[in-house]
This record gives sequence, structure tokens and C-alpha cells, in this order.
Amino acid sequence: LFPGAKMGCFTFIKVMMILFNLAIFLSGGTLLGVGIWVKVDGESFLNIFGALSSSILSVVNVAYLLIVIGAILLVIGFLGCYGAQKESKCLLMMFFSVVLIIFIAEVAAAVVALVFTGLAETLLTGLVTPLLKEKYGVDRTFTEIWNITMTEVHCCGLNNYTDFNNSYFYDTHHSYPRQCCDMQEPCNDTLAAERAVQVWTWGITTSCHPHPCGCLLQGCFKQILEEIRTNAGVAGGVAAGIAALEIGAMAVSMYLYCRLDEK
Repeated sequence: LFPGAKMGCFTFIKVMMILFNLAIFLSGGTLLGVGIWVKVDGESFLNIFGALSSSILSVVNVAYLLIVIGAILLVIGFLGCYGAQKESKCLLMMFFSVVLIIFIAEVAAAVVALVFTGLAETLLTGLVTPLLKEKYGVDRTFTEIWNITMTEVHCCGLNNYTDFNNSYFYDTHHSYPRQCCDMQEPCNDTLAAERAVQVWTWGITTSCHPHPCGCLLQGCFKQILEEIRTNAGVAGGVAAGIAALEIGAMAVSMYLYCRLDEK
């Protein structure tokens, strides 16, 4: 009975591995499809998911992110599902290796996000600010995303209104986006700076004295970061759940890999 019980356990885990990775494969295909949809028709995506989606889209290129994540999930799902079905040690080891690499990368990213937030902001500024200068006012979807974000989140640019200096929009209109001036037009640097004096500074509505260097309208990055920190518990729970699934998937794949030597 004991060998039969071991085989029954092996078969059960194998079936669960196949079903689990089939779900991952289908999820990857879905994310890939959504990523392509956002890339092709981002405006309809905004209309459906509203202001939250615009806040995310303004900082991260969600289309490419979804396409990359979807493709990775497709590969993982295929390796796990087909490897378990065919009882292929090679595919199971590849599955284990890919999940392990992703797990290590996630841990490293979490450490960087927690310990080196300033560095992450600097890197993001280096990536997003040039896009603001080049694409705001040129790309309709990109411009709409930022307009909705700045209106809903009450922010201006990634860091502040100076992100639009020497930009296509400013050079063309000789004005900053009206969101930087409480929807007043034209929005010049004087009006934007005056508006900055009246808005949230150091956590309260106050004058800038005695911190004149802090008198810039909050950038969208800081505002979104505050939202993430406010919901840190939920984000942490989701991250812990994903990590647990990854550890479980690695453990199951290694169990099947080792049991194949005994068959």
C-alpha cells in the first residue's frame, strides 16, 4: 500500500501542478492581450478604469509592462504545465530556475524600493522627465493620461512644474499645463510659482516660509508614492501572497523533479 500511496501523492501533485500552471498560462495570455490593447488603444483603457489607471500610466508604461509580464507568465506556465505533463526533468528544472530568478529579482526590487527610495526616484526622473519634454502635447494618449493624473491627483509634472521647462509643450504654447496653475491660462512660471506657494507644502496648506526651496507644487511621483504608502498593508499582503505562491511552485517542481529519479 505504501508505494501505491506514494504514487497517488505524486499523481495528485502532478495534476495540481498542471492545473496551476495552466491557470498561469491563461493569465499570461490575458495580460499579454490587455497590454497590446493598452498599447493600441490606451484612451479606451482610461475611460474604463478611470483616474487610478491614469495615475499608474503616467509613471509607468503599463502597456509594455503588461506585455513583458504576460510573456513571462506564458513561458512559466508552459514550462510548468508541459514539464509536469511530460514528466520532463529538463523543463521542470527550467521552470524552477525561472521562478527562482524572478523571486530573487522581486526581493531585490523590494529592498531597493524600501531602502533606496531616493535612488528609485532619481532613476524614474531620468526616464520619465525626458518623455514629458518630448511627448506631452505631441502624443494624444500620453497627454490625456498626464492631464487626468495632474487634475485628479492635484500634482504637476513628475517632480514639479519645472519638468516642463524646455519641453515641446512649453516651447510651442509658451505656457505650462494649466493644471500647474489651478486651471488658469496662460500658465507662466510666475503664476505657477505663486500657485505653488498656496498648495500642500510639508504636509499642510501654508506659506513657504521658512522653506522657500520646498515651494514647488507636489510632483505626481510623490503624490502617488504617498498613496502607495497609505496602502502599504494591502501591497505588502499581495507581495507576500505572490512570494508564497512562488516558493510553493518551486517546492512542487523540485519534488516532481526528485521523484522522477525514483520512478
